[in-house]
Amino acid sequence: MQFAKGKLIAIGGAEDKGTDLETGKIQRNNLNFFELGILSRIVEEAGGPMCRIEVITTASMIPYEVGDNYLNAFGKIGCTNIGVMHIRNRADAANSEFLERITTCDVVMFSGGNQLRLSSTFGGTVFLEKVLERYHNEPAFVVAGTSAGAMAMSNTMIYEGNATRAHLKGEVKITTGLGFMDDVIFDSHFEKRGRFARLAQAVAANPSCIGIGLGEDTGMIVTNGNKMEGIGSGLVMIVDGHDIMHSNIADIPDGNPISIENLKVHFCEHGNGYLVNERKFLMQASEGSVIKKQVNVE
Repeated sequence: MQFAKGKLIAIGGAEDKGTDLETGKIQRNNLNFFELGILSRIVEEAGGPMCRIEVITTASMIPYEVGDNYLNAFGKIGCTNIGVMHIRNRADAANSEFLERITTCDVVMFSGGNQLRLSSTFGGTVFLEKVLERYHNEPAFVVAGTSAGAMAMSNTMIYEGNATRAHLKGEVKITTGLGFMDDVIFDSHFEKRGRFARLAQAVAANPSCIGIGLGEDTGMIVTNGNKMEGIGSGLVMIVDGHDIMHSNIADIPDGNPISIENLKVHFCEHGNGYLVNERKFLMQASEGSVIKKQVNVE
C-alpha cells in the first residue's frame, strides 16, 4: 500500500487565532498562541513563515470576514505570503487562476462552515484532483482544515446530525467527503457540542472506520496517511469499532435507540499519537511531544 507523502492537519474548530471573530475580543487558550498554537504548527510543518498559504473559504457563509480573519491571524506569526480563494461554486473551482495557485502553494487551508458545501463544490473537479495529487506525492505539502474543513477530509463524512438525537438511528447523515483519508471519520467541536453519540453511530454503521472526535483548538497532524499526533490545547477522542461484538443498527427502524457492545475509546492530549492502520495508541507521537506537567499535592 502506498502512503500519502504529504501532511494532513485536521482541526476541531475555534482554533486560537488571537482574536474572536464575532466579538473582536482578545482570547488566549491553554497553550501560548505564538509558541504552541495550531496555526503556528501549520506554518512550521510547511517550512516556516515564508511559505505560501492559500485559505479556501468555500464552506463559510461569511467568506470575506473569515478570509480577513485568517490573513490577520497568520500575519501575527510572521506570514505575509497568504492568498484567499473565495470559491463559491463549481465554476469558480474551474477558474484557471485558482488552478494555477493551487499547484504552487505550500499550504491549502479549508475554513469552517458547512462541509456539504465543500464536498458538493469540489467533488470530481480538477481542482480537487490537483490537491489530492500533491498531497499523495509531495512530502512538504500541507493540507489543513478546521471544523467543516476537517470533517470533509475523510472519504466517509458526517454532514448532519443533531447531538441531542444522535443516539437514534437515522439521525446521523453520512455522505462522501473529499477523500484525503480512507477508513476514518472526522467530527469537530466534539466536546463543546456533545457529539460523541453521533460519531459512535457513524462508526457503528461503518465499523471499518476509526472515528476521530476533535475538540476545539485541538487537532491531529497526520503523516504517511497513518500516524496521528495530537496538537492544541484540548482533547481528541478516538472511537474504534473494529471489535464491536453487537450492534442493532441494521435491525431497528429509524428513530429507535441504537445499542453497541465493545466500542473502544481512547483520549488523546497534546503530544499523544495514534496509528490508524495498526489501531494503536501512542503515549508519545514523537520524542518530547508530550509536555510533562507538575502536579502539586498539599
